[in-house]
Amino acid sequence: MNALDDTVELNIVDDPDTSEWPWAVYAACRGDHDTTFFPQNRAEEAAALAVCGACPVREDCLAHAMATNERFGVWGGTTERGRRKLARAG
Repeated sequence: MNALDDTVELNIVDDPDTSEWPWAVYAACRGDHDTTFFPQNRAEEAAALAVCGACPVREDCLAHAMATNERFGVWGGTTERGRRKLARAG
């Protein structure tokens, strides 16, 4: 945590746990800065969704997010809102 701005740096995309998420080694987001997928506005959200749009493991990522009830960020080409809609429809 940075004492000046109270931000927390996450390291979930750069070095995925392949024993837990074997599909993550093929993710289009691998190596992207972590905050890309925790957007603060619509433009950042659109940028994250664009990366997901070309991802070969988007469905695996979405399945993971749905199975773990991931509440934050862009996962599998969906936003928090999108996953809530899918959960209600499912």
